[in-house]
Amino acid sequence: MTLVLLNPHAQGGRTARLAPDLADWLQVHAPKVMLAAPEALADSLALLRSLPRGSRVVAVGGDGTVNRWLPTLLENQLTLGLVPMGSGNDCARGLGLFGLSWQAALHHALHGPAQPVDTGQACWSDLQGLAHQAPFLSSFTAGFDSAVGLRALQGPRWLQGLPRYLWATLNELLHLRDWDLQVQADGVQMHKGRSLFASSLNTPSFGSGIPAVPHARMDDGYLNMLWAGPFSRLGALLMLPRLLVGRHLSHTRIATCAYRQLSLTCAQGVPLAVDGEYLGVAQALTVHCQAASLSTVPHPPNLLQ
Repeated sequence: MTLVLLNPHAQGGRTARLAPDLADWLQVHAPKVMLAAPEALADSLALLRSLPRGSRVVAVGGDGTVNRWLPTLLENQLTLGLVPMGSGNDCARGLGLFGLSWQAALHHALHGPAQPVDTGQACWSDLQGLAHQAPFLSSFTAGFDSAVGLRALQGPRWLQGLPRYLWATLNELLHLRDWDLQVQADGVQMHKGRSLFASSLNTPSFGSGIPAVPHARMDDGYLNMLWAGPFSRLGALLMLPRLLVGRHLSHTRIATCAYRQLSLTCAQGVPLAVDGEYLGVAQALTVHCQAASLSTVPHPPNLLQ
């Protein structure tokens, strides 16, 4: 069974306007495929749970859409096709789909061959000691980039994509802070002390296409930690152009490593975000790679090989 599932709230609600065009296209090219666009998240999840295992779901939305549906996609072993219609679209970039017209993306999502990719699973405790967990497909951030993500969510609605993220970054620089982090990757201590962030990526980019870990792969059985030490406002501002073009990894206060399991502690609490969605503040965090856990439809088909 195949379902095209549109998130009408993606891109600040603008994706909902695509529903009539999608319906017309499907009527001509794939009349047996069902289209749904529930307003409520609970209704979308109920539809996903009703599908037989192994069904193909074409998500019309962005990173936040994929993240909200990801637990059910994994639980029901559903195959994910994607029509990029979000503000960030880093999952789509990692799968080679960004830049396609919605018609081309939809055709490929319906008919392209599926391949398995990795996902991440994060578990953390908040300042009240309550435990939480969440899977992710693109990124799980801790520190400055999570604070930027919160500002981006609160930013002007007319700003989208990378401009919105840059606006949030510059605003966060005005209130720059760092955190006292202890970070271990696969049992080896990677850092202890003041840090700007220590984030985990499965895709090469985050923040609407910023090439944070350009060498990252979604199918290698590893996640990638990106760590930044403390920076002054001027130092962080000077680093931003290097980050935007993927030339930041040579800086002495930037480090990356591939890992299967990471642990992080922060007595003061560090802000977290998953696939660009702000989660809150945590004192302890573990992240591990779930190798080949999600069936996807990348483009071109051999992208991940």
